[in-house]
Amino acid sequence: MSVSVLVVDDSPMARKMLIKALPPSWDVTITQASNGIEALAAYRTGTVDVMFLDLTMPEMDGYQVLETLRKEDLNCLVIVVSADIQPGAQQRVRQLGAIAFVKKPVKPADVQSVLKEYGILV
Repeated sequence: MSVSVLVVDDSPMARKMLIKALPPSWDVTITQASNGIEALAAYRTGTVDVMFLDLTMPEMDGYQVLETLRKEDLNCLVIVVSADIQPGAQQRVRQLGAIAFVKKPVKPADVQSVLKEYGILV
């Protein structure tokens, strides 16, 4: 069964690197967004099972996306991907509903570890 993945980052290169870090055998449908507004629009048009979300973006940042998902009771697994590895940032995103935090630059082993830990990848 295909998993619907939304990759959200204002950097096309960062999105490309994250997509390359996904397990090659994973059956996924990938959608991309360059900011939080696009991410929420993409989420609302269809089912998103897993969202990889950057924190620092123009127009609407990752924190605001998490707050909106929480307020509107929207349901998907959110994995934050950010260079901001401060403990306060990690704690805040978890309080807002993110299941995990992966630091940039993204490593395939880190992504696979999170996916396995949460039963998203067998």
